[in-house]
This record gives sequence, structure tokens and C-alpha cells, in this order.
Amino acid sequence: MGGYRPGWLNSTIAWATALFLLLPVAVVVPVSFTDQRFLSLPKHALSLQHYAALFGSPAWREAILQSFAIALASTALAVVAGTLCAIGCWRIGRRSTELVRALMLLPIIIPTIVYAVGLYRAFAIAGLLDHFLGVVLAHGVTGIPYVVVTVSTALAAFDGRLEQAARGMGASLGQVLRWVILPRIMPGIVSGAIFAFIHSWDELVIVLFIASRNVFTLPRKIWDGINENLDPTMAAVAVLLVVATVLLLLMDLTLRRRRDEH
Repeated sequence: MGGYRPGWLNSTIAWATALFLLLPVAVVVPVSFTDQRFLSLPKHALSLQHYAALFGSPAWREAILQSFAIALASTALAVVAGTLCAIGCWRIGRRSTELVRALMLLPIIIPTIVYAVGLYRAFAIAGLLDHFLGVVLAHGVTGIPYVVVTVSTALAAFDGRLEQAARGMGASLGQVLRWVILPRIMPGIVSGAIFAFIHSWDELVIVLFIASRNVFTLPRKIWDGINENLDPTMAAVAVLLVVATVLLLLMDLTLRRRRDEH
């Protein structure tokens, strides 16, 4: 018997949805090459002036560097905490650990605006408002769920007999973790790190609440640019964000494919 083949209606809906999602990206690319001083399609010729303005502006460069540094630091925090949480839940293997996993997902389940308001009050008391560390902690916590999900998925396919064999040969718990468990679940860790990095790189709502002048990320710079003027430089920034995100997602797909092959 042949496999299931979607009908023309399902295919039409799928392609229409894909085109609808890709349409904004398809529009922003030519806008970034406009020869006008406002957001519009190129009128006379393609121009790289807005890309030159992007990389030639100290304010834009500073925003890019701050976003990159925050994303790296918060990703490291999310990877360490999320991986340890997933491994701990996996080793305990009780029903109570499902509650722990559910709690780890709260930062992406609760509406971002609600979470941001709570962070604002907590960080105001702790003196972390408008601090690099505060934004890293906020992004790191909200990035943990992505790592917990991907690492838990990798652990579900882990053969527990490998751990038993290593312990039977005299390996300590630390050696088992380092030489047996972590190498086997590394694709899941890397996938979680990629998603946590993308989340931090693109996040805006939390930054609007807990940062102002000292910490000025790229999404915050774009937001302020939209409120002040419609500079086509923002289209150039958007294209770079899309390219960076697509490259990271392709890296994740490559890792998943290699994991499935092995």
C-alpha cells in the first residue's frame, strides 16, 4: 500500500502559509538596497549605502557588539543550567521530575510581557536594572527551556547500558558524565545552544523593561529607530539578522541529520 499523499487543498494551504511567512523577508531584502533615504523599494538603482551606514555608525556597531556579547554569555548560562537540569531529571526518572521540566518551561509559556514586569520589579530590588549582568541573567533564564527540551530529547535516545558498563569498569560519576553521557548528547546540547542564542539575539520586550542607556541591544536600537524615523538602515540590519538566524538554523539541521545517521 502506498503512503499517505496530501490532497491539493492541503498542499495549497501549506504553500500559502509558507509564502505568507516568507513575504516580509522577500520585501525587506530589496528595501535594504534602496537608493532612497526612506523605507521604499529601489527607484533608480541598487545601492549599498545603508549597509555602509550600518557598519560605519558607532551606535549600530556598539549595539551589535552588545547583543553578541549578551547572547554568548546568556547562552553559556542556559546551556550549563539547562543541561544539568535535563541530566538530573533523566537520572532521577521519577514523576516529580516531570513537574521540574514543566517549571523549566514557564519562561516561554508565560506571556513575555508578564515575565518582563516581574523581572523589572525583582531587578529593581536587586539593583540589576540597566546592567549587563541583569540582561544576561534574564536572557539566560528564558533560554534554559530550549536547552532542557533538546537535551531531554537526546537523553531519551541514550542507551543506559553504556553508563552501566562504564561504572562497572570503575569510572567515577564525573568520568561517566564527561566521557560517556556528554559526547552522546552533544548534538542536543548544541541545538539548545543555537536556539538559546537566537532567542537572546532577537529578544526585545524584556530589554525594554530592564535596560535603558547602559545596555543597548540591537533589537532595542531597531525599536528606537522605528519610533524616531524610518531609516532604511533598519532594513539592512533586518537582512543581517535573517541571514544570521538562517545560518544558525542550517547548522542545527546539519547536526540533527548527522545525529540521525549515527
